[in-house]
Amino acid sequence: DVQLVESGGGSVQPGGSLRLSCDASGYTYSSNCMGWFRQAPGKEREGVAALYTTGRLTSYATSVKGRFAISQVNSKSTVYLQMNLLKPEDTAMYYCTTVLSPKSECSLRAWFVPSYDTFWGQGTQVTVS
Repeated sequence: DVQLVESGGGSVQPGGSLRLSCDASGYTYSSNCMGWFRQAPGKEREGVAALYTTGRLTSYATSVKGRFAISQVNSKSTVYLQMNLLKPEDTAMYYCTTVLSPKSECSLRAWFVPSYDTFWGQGTQVTVS
């Protein structure tokens, strides 16, 4: 089974930074589409950033462009989300996730394609205040 474990959440003041980590295991694929989603209380889950682990294709939500960066280590089993210039509206539970999409389809929209399987971590809380 695919397992995704997030870490690195916490509380920070506006303008601060945090780095989230996601350790993935249980894969049999040589490359895959991974991403971070978030959900604030009373709001729908929204995509933040996506990355294809071979070729380094990336995709970002408009609200975080220029402030957040998704990256991976060479082993592809760990994916990071570097969050800078944090705002109170970034407060949410952040989820690491992967979607079984082709490389050409790896973007935040891939998670909404019904035929693509998705896997999710348990989430890590980020609070900006």
